Amino acid sequence: MTKLESETGDTVSVLLRNLLPPYRFVRTDETVIHHHHVETAPLNEKAIRVLNWNIAKNNDASSATRVRARAWQTDFDWILDRYSPDLIFLQEFSLCARSKNFKLAELNWSFAPNFIDKYHNIYAGVLTASHAASSNHRAVITEHLEPVSNTPKVSLVTEHPFAQGTLLTINSHLINFVDLVKFKAQLHELENAIAQHTGAIIFSGDFNTWNRSRWQMLDKMTRRLGLMRAEFSETDAQNIKRFLMSPPLDHIFYRGLRQNHVQARVLDHIQSSDHKPMLVEFHL
Repeated sequence: MTKLESETGDTVSVLLRNLLPPYRFVRTDETVIHHHHVETAPLNEKAIRVLNWNIAKNNDASSATRVRARAWQTDFDWILDRYSPDLIFLQEFSLCARSKNFKLAELNWSFAPNFIDKYHNIYAGVLTASHAASSNHRAVITEHLEPVSNTPKVSLVTEHPFAQGTLLTINSHLINFVDLVKFKAQLHELENAIAQHTGAIIFSGDFNTWNRSRWQMLDKMTRRLGLMRAEFSETDAQNIKRFLMSPPLDHIFYRGLRQNHVQARVLDHIQSSDHKPMLVEFHL
């Protein structure tokens, strides 16, 4: 084991031991774990590359998913080397004491868990990463729980110094397997969090918009906030995760930025998750 491996594993172990409770599920609005890298750089305000990807728990470090974990790691490393995204939004990210993700170790990241598996010592949630420093991190956890797992869904709100103000980013995973009233309640919580910000915004994630009613609720909410949806070519758009003929589940919304449509793509060849990585570039 190299010194980097040892230090990375020790750091994650300490974070989990000191910042997370030793039981499977906790009800809190402020459970956010941070990793700060010694080398930071401001966001490139002329071109911000965004990666959005639900990795579908394939980075789980338990023995049953170790092969898939290595596949996810290989794909993730390739994306970072090939496209160098400035902002990374991951959903269903699993953090555990045995995790050794060296690409993430080179970034600043914040992680908000919604699911704690005490048996495997695994904490799943959403992770936002960047070379740039961020501030004012906040987890927005749903009031309602998903059935069976009895766990909420979580969104992570972060702020980045940007141009003359602040870029607000929201990394979301919307609640599933519940009625529209509970789905709308989460949207209402997120709208309240976003509406307070007057500057540039990137709102990204897995929105579980697997039917027309869910999509229409999300569409109306983003329009009220003045957000636009990132567009992809017809071929790429068809590769975004869906259920049968449903609307896409994954989206990237934005405000106060201009999309570079030439650079928008969905990486259909990636097989380590049933969700495909989405890449978008924004300009001031």
